[in-house]
Amino acid sequence: MPAHKALPIQLSSEHECELRSLVRAHSTPQKLAERGRIILLAATGLGVDETARQLGIWRKTAGHWRRRWRDAEASAGVAARLSDAPRCGAPATFTPEVICRIMAMACEDPETLDVPISHWSQSELARQAVARGIVPSISHGSVGRFLKKRPTSSRISTATG
Repeated sequence: MPAHKALPIQLSSEHECELRSLVRAHSTPQKLAERGRIILLAATGLGVDETARQLGIWRKTAGHWRRRWRDAEASAGVAARLSDAPRCGAPATFTPEVICRIMAMACEDPETLDVPISHWSQSELARQAVARGIVPSISHGSVGRFLKKRPTSSRISTATG
């Protein structure tokens, strides 16, 4: 049974120029540069097998990115066409509003909130978030991740006690 011939890819001069500069840039992540090379080789008429062999990648990878490029909106930018698709997963446990309220509490002096400590700990922030009705439950580890993402105040201790 003969192999299917890959559909040709036509590049606008703008896309070709953008792809070439993306592939040449030292700051481009390697996976993104590889995807750019796949598309550039496809535009020269190289098939999936030849592209995979030349780049030292799986045939499936070359075919996947050719298909993604071809199926994307023609008006979409190069980066959008070569970026990873959104992945499935569990929805976020805490809304941005909840995180902001916890972070706002972390920025306040615990003594002004009638908490008998001089500095916040992750555990105390978690306890107070539950006590104040911000969340029904939260671990000190989750609070720690919020603090790590958004450094706020020197009044926060990273001790978990």
